[in-house]
Amino acid sequence: MSYGYGFRPLALAVRFVFELVALVCFGLWAWAAGPASLRYVSVAAVPLAVAVLWAVFATPDDASRSGGTVIATPGPLRFLLELAVFFGGAAALYAAGSPTLAVILAGALVVYHLLSWDRVLWLLRH
Repeated sequence: MSYGYGFRPLALAVRFVFELVALVCFGLWAWAAGPASLRYVSVAAVPLAVAVLWAVFATPDDASRSGGTVIATPGPLRFLLELAVFFGGAAALYAAGSPTLAVILAGALVVYHLLSWDRVLWLLRH
């Protein structure tokens, strides 16, 4: 099967950067929203929880990942999880007090997903 942009190394590298950015955004939100006594714990725990969900729930044979999974997840559900993580990161950044950066991030995510339409369709069909 020939894959388009969404499965190419450059697109996967961009996606990996977005994943890291989302985790950082969740950490920033945890720092800003959490009680002072639990800031350090929440800054580690919140991104870790998101990363675990991200890693555990995957669609089998997804060429943009290793293809393996801990919990086999239907493609449409995985796509919703991806949207929740990526755009949730933008929302977390907004809630942490950086609305301009959050809007820029959300815009970049929209462009990325439009360019990766082939991967989105693959997920929706699996």
